[in-house]
Amino acid sequence: MKKKIAIAMGGYSSEYRISINSGNIVYKHLDRDLYEPYRVHILKGEWFVVAEDDTPYPINKSNFTVKMNDKIIKFDCVFNTIHGTPGENGLLQAYLELIGIPQTSCDYYQSALTFNKRDLISVLRPYGVKAATNYFLNKGEEIDTADIVDKVGLPCFVKANRAGSSFGVTKVKTEDEIEDAAKTAFTEDDEAIIESFLDGTEVSVGVITYKGEIMALPVTEIVPEGEFFDYAAKYLGKSQEITPARITDEDTKKVQDIAIMIYKKLKMKGFSRSEFIFHHGEPHFIEMNTNPGISQASILPQQAEKAGISLKDLFGSAIEAALKQK
Repeated sequence: MKKKIAIAMGGYSSEYRISINSGNIVYKHLDRDLYEPYRVHILKGEWFVVAEDDTPYPINKSNFTVKMNDKIIKFDCVFNTIHGTPGENGLLQAYLELIGIPQTSCDYYQSALTFNKRDLISVLRPYGVKAATNYFLNKGEEIDTADIVDKVGLPCFVKANRAGSSFGVTKVKTEDEIEDAAKTAFTEDDEAIIESFLDGTEVSVGVITYKGEIMALPVTEIVPEGEFFDYAAKYLGKSQEITPARITDEDTKKVQDIAIMIYKKLKMKGFSRSEFIFHHGEPHFIEMNTNPGISQASILPQQAEKAGISLKDLFGSAIEAALKQK
């Protein structure tokens, strides 16, 4: 019998449109000989399945079932493509674990930890993972711009602590810009992280569990047209994404080994994509995405293609790994 797969997409954050794109790619490429996919939109106001004719059918949140054409559909697995809350910060994972439905991304604790940039960096430092010098700020606290500049220097980056797709991120060049940058960050989250500027080659490393084995994908070099890898660079074509990256074999292995080590130490599952900058020749960790974009233009699918893995196999392997955990 074909497994019924709910492809969760949307979410409650600024990234919901990107997530819908990712979910539709999964829906398009899942092997119909093995799976019966359903597009599940999880939005603030409602959760519903979108039928082939675009009719919405509401999800019963008590057990994550849906009634379609007088038939109750129970899902065997959830393919989680939600970027941001609630799919990338642990809320959806915890809910699904409580009701006993496996899902394709990491568990709820790992999801919450990796979504919190400052907590993740704090956890990884004892393992020798290098990162930018950082300064933490909560909404409502006094913003001591002189102390911030003394700690992290200029230029620096002011970021929303728990947000993705570069929402709430500003590159700051003068002390006078810090307060406005903090306000921008606080539109996305009530916590901000301010980081020293790292000068060097930026790379992205995908790590996946594929057919039961943890593996690093070919490394991608990111060359943004603007000041940094912002929303326009990520989604509007304002960057070059070069796979494999134009770095030495030694540096490629070094950054892949670090990404795999992080994946293993955190007891990750599913897909991850970690960002690094080679600052003074050493890879410095920026962040980890546990539900990275998976449209055909996204970085992780590009890396999988270079590794000889089709989207059908990539997505199918994630489902099979999740089903084995049940």
